[in-house]
Amino acid sequence: MREFSYHRAENVGDAVAALAADPQAQVLAGGTNLVDLMKYDVARPGAIVDINRLPLKDIEELDGGGLRIGALVSNSAVAYDPRIEERFPLLASAILAGASPQLRNAATTGGNLLQRTRCYYFYDPSTPCNKREPGSGCSAIGGVNRIHAILGASDKCIAVHPSDMCVALAALGAVVEVEGPSGKRDIQFTDFHRLPGDHPERDNTLSQGEIVTAIRLEADHFASQHSYLKLRDRMSYAFALISVAAAIDIRDGEILDLRVAIGGVAHKPWRDTLAEAEFAGQVPNQATFARVAQRLLAGAEGQGHNDFKIPLAEKAIVRALSQAAAGTPQIQSIKAVQ
Repeated sequence: MREFSYHRAENVGDAVAALAADPQAQVLAGGTNLVDLMKYDVARPGAIVDINRLPLKDIEELDGGGLRIGALVSNSAVAYDPRIEERFPLLASAILAGASPQLRNAATTGGNLLQRTRCYYFYDPSTPCNKREPGSGCSAIGGVNRIHAILGASDKCIAVHPSDMCVALAALGAVVEVEGPSGKRDIQFTDFHRLPGDHPERDNTLSQGEIVTAIRLEADHFASQHSYLKLRDRMSYAFALISVAAAIDIRDGEILDLRVAIGGVAHKPWRDTLAEAEFAGQVPNQATFARVAQRLLAGAEGQGHNDFKIPLAEKAIVRALSQAAAGTPQIQSIKAVQ
């Protein structure tokens, strides 16, 4: 591990100033991803800014039934909060589908948003990787790419975002609250993460010196009709090959609102709001859900080893929407697809 300076921030402004002063500085919260990256010599921060003393550890009520989740609230605390379980069970389910209890106890809400990809080559400094070293090449293209992207990829990078929690937040239309040198601003969740394009080293749309302070969820109508379906190589403690966060609002036998976010397929949780809107007023049945899947996966392209992801994603979308429509969400303690 390389040398670095350490600064324990006493308030948000202090953290912002420390990050803005050093482009090589990185934030330390739970450390469940950053410490691993430093051990592997993938992350080489010149400075560590510890934000664990900041007052960002509460879940607050909002007018109208929404909630604001502080960036330092642990994943476990979010998943088991009675208000989350009652109003946003899709989020609780997605969190419980990921990692292990020990990791969920340490991992934070903000840190989950900022975790890096789990690409084999990104974690191996001996191989070329444009995300780790821009301009060096992408070893996954033409290499072992079974876990890689089928949507939104570029000729610079085909990595995928690893989070379960973020897939649910994308489907729920969350808002990310950030603070930086220019003050506070809100970022719509679907705009927070980036596709790789020509700059795969940039995972998100944060500016230099900005930190995530909270996630905001507005009240919705998906508490009873949702499902988080995660398909993986082994039944637990594995990243998704395909995951689907599905939510549906059915009124008088027709779809009033439909949300689908897909994980394991792109550099960010994949959601197409325009495509979703096309199915308003349609009958919520298998045929409709199959058309939803085809529409959301239009343009999907495999890289060889991961070609199987396209039909797998189609089936997963149909299954998750069917579970949501029936009000029988996937139970994460069982894990086998129901």
